[in-house]
Amino acid sequence: MSIVSINNTNLKGIKANSIVESKFQGFTAEYLVVAGGAGGGSGEANARAGGGGAGGLVNSFASESSGGGDDTAPKNFIELGKNYLVAVGAGGTGSNLGRGGDSRGGSSQFQPVTTIGGGIGSARHQGGSDGGSGGGVSNNSGGAGSAGTTNQGFAGGGSNSQNGGGGGGGASEVGETPSGGNDGGDGGDGISSSITGSSVAYAGGGGGPGGSAPGGAGTGGGTAGGNTSATSTSSGTANRGGGAGAPGNGQAGSGGSGVVIVRYPKKFTITVGSGLTSSTATDGADKVTTFTAGSDNVSWSL
Repeated sequence: MSIVSINNTNLKGIKANSIVESKFQGFTAEYLVVAGGAGGGSGEANARAGGGGAGGLVNSFASESSGGGDDTAPKNFIELGKNYLVAVGAGGTGSNLGRGGDSRGGSSQFQPVTTIGGGIGSARHQGGSDGGSGGGVSNNSGGAGSAGTTNQGFAGGGSNSQNGGGGGGGASEVGETPSGGNDGGDGGDGISSSITGSSVAYAGGGGGPGGSAPGGAGTGGGTAGGNTSATSTSSGTANRGGGAGAPGNGQAGSGGSGVVIVRYPKKFTITVGSGLTSSTATDGADKVTTFTAGSDNVSWSL
């Protein structure tokens, strides 16, 4: 860790997790901010819904990528004693009775960075939605999937299948568009990060349903679609921001909740508001605080 003296608050070129002595005392922190994934759409009869999109992902750790094909995001300068809002987005609710996902995933925030919740998959009686990553499209809707958010995630898959829906978009790739027949589209893969000290994948899309071959889960907490007889699908993994797969008929799973992870020099102490659920561990020269639910202010001191 290096100590740096500067005459202003321009942080260009300052090493990550440096202690900064200037007009404002503080340090640079690295972070991973993942929004909640969307619930899957619900199929009925010969109408197959689309998989839920993953939550948007922004990542400033080391040289890792952010979602949507973006490079590593800028670090945050943390001024000692100042409050910073942290919010963790909930997963969106899956639907039933031939509707698109009931709700988009909730947004996550580490001020000033905000990521957008995943977009719902479409169904026979309801369209999908844009999101951090977009929802997949139903087979009777046709066309392209819903859009992702720039520098956070990718679009959902379309559908050219007679009996299958498109996969939800993931942080690192577009949800798959099934090529035809009875196949469903795979959810788009997410992104792996080692910000905690261990590699974990986040923000994978939910699979679309298929008559004989449902779409698989995108890596990073997404879940697979179901075949025509499937009456439910699993919910996305908590705190991974994955989208839920769509069943052939019946109740779709909910999206996985998001997460906010902040890495900073261990000499500093964090104060966390009562509205947040969090834990702090040490990895080498840094502390890593993981926020898994809620919304409130945080601050740091020596």
